[in-house]
Amino acid sequence: MGFSIPHLLVVLVIVLLVFGTKRLKNMGEDLGGAIKGFKKAVKDGEESAVESKSEKDTD
Repeated sequence: MGFSIPHLLVVLVIVLLVFGTKRLKNMGEDLGGAIKGFKKAVKDGEESAVESKSEKDTD
């Protein structure tokens, strides 16, 4: 028993009424920034792991 499109639209309208568009926009920006920071940290961690592995191989 899943949600259909009309059910999701009703939920979206209720969320907009409760939080307002400005607050949802701010939450979206914060979430986007957090995801971007997480991706950058993962990428930096992978690069440092590769660098440390290559340093161990040359020793």
